[in-house]
Amino acid sequence: MGLNDTPSGERVQIAFFGVRNAGKSSLVNAVTGQSMAVVSAVAGTTTDPVRRAMELLPLGPVVIVDTPGFDDEGTLGELRVEATRKVLATCDVAVLVVDAARGFCETDAELLALFSEQGIPCVIALAKSDLVRQAAVLPAAAGAAVVRVSSITGAGIGELKETLARVGTSAGTEPQLIADLLDPGDMVVLVVPIDSAAPKGRLILPQQQVIRDVLEAGACAAITRDAELARTLAALPAPPRMVVTDSQVFGSVARTVPADVPLTSFSILFSRYKGDLAVQVAGAQALDALADGSHVLICEGCTHHRQCEDIGTVKMPRWVREHAGADPVFEFVSGGDFPTDLAGYDLVIHCGGCTLGSRAMRGRVARARDQGVPFTNYGVAIAHMHGILPRVIEPFGL
Repeated sequence: MGLNDTPSGERVQIAFFGVRNAGKSSLVNAVTGQSMAVVSAVAGTTTDPVRRAMELLPLGPVVIVDTPGFDDEGTLGELRVEATRKVLATCDVAVLVVDAARGFCETDAELLALFSEQGIPCVIALAKSDLVRQAAVLPAAAGAAVVRVSSITGAGIGELKETLARVGTSAGTEPQLIADLLDPGDMVVLVVPIDSAAPKGRLILPQQQVIRDVLEAGACAAITRDAELARTLAALPAPPRMVVTDSQVFGSVARTVPADVPLTSFSILFSRYKGDLAVQVAGAQALDALADGSHVLICEGCTHHRQCEDIGTVKMPRWVREHAGADPVFEFVSGGDFPTDLAGYDLVIHCGGCTLGSRAMRGRVARARDQGVPFTNYGVAIAHMHGILPRVIEPFGL
């Protein structure tokens, strides 16, 4: 995915599920118009989830996911089924592919139950419908749309895409990153430090997305480094509507920005946008109770190349130790990995999740909440450790 493409975290995730040889991969290829998945009569051809970004009009940018058969067997088969279960945690729309000739089976019923349990809207695709005269008998599936399709003849593919676009539109929400906090003509100052961990020649994704949302609001953005912030503020004809900073320089920025100017961070904006800000604010209180041997899980949604002063693996542990006056045990996960069982942790600290979809991020927050494990966000945690948390969440009415 190039720099000009919609980030995967902003795309509706549509995943195809079913038993082995139900016709998932052939159907995915027909929907995308590309041979993105290997097709074979041999059961279990798809060994890992396969993803393809595309435009599905009128819905917009989506990610299509082809998953391994949910009835796979053996040691490797169990790993493939587990990989498919992980997709459930991130998808916005599920497509249950049923072999029209074979009919509905127990595994299909299990998948429908999982979709219902996790609140995932579902479309049932009766694949290989060109091979049978009478459609398979299906149980009532909570009002799921049923579409007869053939990947060979192309019958029903257009109808399936239209159905997915309709269901995806109703499933998705349109939260705003910062635009709902602004009026047209407002000035927003964005503080972007350039240090050894900053990528060369470009802004990081959260900064890009906030700039775009500021423009969507009809507002103006002034971008400056933390070293030039005081000069930038002095040059403005009036105080800005808001200052948004990289959380790593919260301390110096909070001292520079007048107390009557709203202040927050990119990470906290994303905490509200994709997670549950109130839960993460409450979770930050657990930083005060950490002791020697406490277990802290630090999570990042992407797998970027780590620099010498990486925030997740270097800076955050250092700051937490200094704040707690103790030596907790830190564990790190990144990308799609996130533990199912969080019972052994005293605190989870997560990045803003700019590369994750909202469903995936909220699912992680909910998992921690349901298991009674405090969950917070990089920006919220840093603000709490600087003693400025009430100030930086004030713009959100908390």
